[in-house]
Amino acid sequence: MSSLFPALRGSPDEQVALRFGDRSLTYRALAAAVDGLAARIRGADRVAVWATPALETAVAVVAALEAGVPAVPLNPRSGEKELGHVLSDSAPALLLAAPGDDVPAALAGLARVDVDVDVHGTALPGRDVDVHGTALAGRDAAGPHRATAPPGSLAAGEDPALVVYTSGTTGPPKGAVIPRRALAATLDALADAWQWTGDDVLVHGLPLFHVHGLVLGVLGPLRRGGCVRHVGRFTPQAVARELAGGATMLFGVPTMYHRIAEALDEDPGLAGALAGARLLVSGSAALPVHDHERIAAATGRRVIERYGMTETLMNTSVRADGDPRPGTVGVPLPGVEVRLVEEDGTPIGADDGETIGEVHVRGPNLFTGYLNRPDATAAAFTADGFFRTGDMAVRDPDGYVRIVGRKATDLIKSGGYKIGAGEIENALLEHAGVREAAVTGEPDADLGERIVAWVVPADPQSPPGAGELADHVARRLAPHKRPRVVHLLDALPRNDMGKIMKRALTHD
Repeated sequence: MSSLFPALRGSPDEQVALRFGDRSLTYRALAAAVDGLAARIRGADRVAVWATPALETAVAVVAALEAGVPAVPLNPRSGEKELGHVLSDSAPALLLAAPGDDVPAALAGLARVDVDVDVHGTALPGRDVDVHGTALAGRDAAGPHRATAPPGSLAAGEDPALVVYTSGTTGPPKGAVIPRRALAATLDALADAWQWTGDDVLVHGLPLFHVHGLVLGVLGPLRRGGCVRHVGRFTPQAVARELAGGATMLFGVPTMYHRIAEALDEDPGLAGALAGARLLVSGSAALPVHDHERIAAATGRRVIERYGMTETLMNTSVRADGDPRPGTVGVPLPGVEVRLVEEDGTPIGADDGETIGEVHVRGPNLFTGYLNRPDATAAAFTADGFFRTGDMAVRDPDGYVRIVGRKATDLIKSGGYKIGAGEIENALLEHAGVREAAVTGEPDADLGERIVAWVVPADPQSPPGAGELADHVARRLAPHKRPRVVHLLDALPRNDMGKIMKRALTHD
C-alpha cells in the first residue's frame, strides 16, 4: 500500500517540510531521517514518542507510520501516575526521544532510541536498539522480527497508526486506537473543505501529543506536500511574524485567538499579518462570538471553526468557500454522517436551529476502539455503527452545526427547558465587564437545575453585579436562560489545549 506521505519523496528536495524555531528540514532531509529511524524500529509492536514541540517528534511519528508501527504520543507534562498508566496500558517496546531529552523515571524501564536529526539531510548512525530493548552491534536493528516491506510501504488501512490517550475525566485515560484509514480520510476531507494544497504554509504553536497539533498541524501539511512552521511557545507576535513571512494558514485554539483579539488594538502589524492569511482555523473548543467579531472588525478576515475529537478526528467544518458563520462548526465533512438524537436515542428530524440533541457520528474518520477496553468500546457505539460523542448540538436548516456543550457538563435542564451552556457563555462575553466566562448547572429544588455563571471580570476592582449580568443575558436570550448564581474568579481552570475544565469549578 502506498505511503500516507507521497510528498515525502515526491517534493523538490530543497523544499522545506518542517520548521521549528530556527531549525528546519527539507523534504530530502526529512526522508533521510525518517528512513533511517524507520529501519531501526520496524517490527516493534508499538513505540512511545516523547512528544515535545520539536523536529524530533515529527520525525519519530512519521517514521513510525512509514514503518507500520503504531505510535503512542506521550504528553511531556503528564505526572508520574498518568505516565505509568499509559505505559502499562499500551506496553510500548521502545521510547523515541530527542537526544538529551530528560525523561521521567516512569520511563526508565523502556529501551530508548534517540531520534537523531541532521538538518543537512544526512542520516545519522545513532544507537540501535532492537524491539526487545537489547543494544545491537553490527546487525539489523529490528532483529529477526524485521518486516520485509520496504521503507514507505504501509499495512492495511484498518491497522493502527496512533494510540492517543483521552483526558481521564471519569477515570484513567483511555487509549483511542486511530487507524491509518482515519488519518487519510480526515486529512483528505479537510483538503477538500479548506482547499488545502502543497502551496500552503501552516503556522501553529500547539502541543504535539493531541490530534489537533500532531495530526492536523504536522501530518496534514506533510500529506499535502506543504510546510509547517511551529513557533514553539505561542505569542501573537510569533504568529504575526510567520504570517507576515509567507505563511498562509493558522491553526489555534480559542485561548490563542482570545489573546490575539486582546493584542489587536495595540499592534497594527498583527492585524495586517492576520489579514494576509488565507485561512484562520480555530478548534478544540468553541471560539466565543465576541472574539470572532473583534478579529473580523480589525482584520476583515473571519476565523472558521471545525469540530472533532480524539476518537473521531474531524467531523465538520466551515468550508473555505462557505459562509464563515460565527458560533458554528460548519457542515459535515465529505464521507462523514452526523445525526442528532434525543436522550432515548431517537433521531431528531427537525433541523430547526433550536432543538438540542446529542451528536452521533459515523464514517471513515472514526477510531477502531479503546485499547484493552472492549467494554468501553461497545458502550461508545450504537448498534448501527454511530459513535456517541457526548456533545450536544443544534443544526440549522442549511446543515450548519452549532455545538452547545458536553452532555455531562453543558446540558442544563432548568424549569422544563433544555439549555446549552455555550450560548449563555457567549452572551456573558458580550458584556464589557466580562473577560472570561463559563456556565454550569447545579441542583435546584424548584427548577431541577439552576444556571451558574463563573466569571473573570475585566476589572477585578469593579466587577459587574450578579443582577446586572442576569439581566444582560435575559435581554439577549430569554429570561429562563439567565444565571441564578454568579461566582467571580481570578482565572478559569484550563487544560493544555485551553479547554475550560468545568469539573474543577466548585464553590466551597
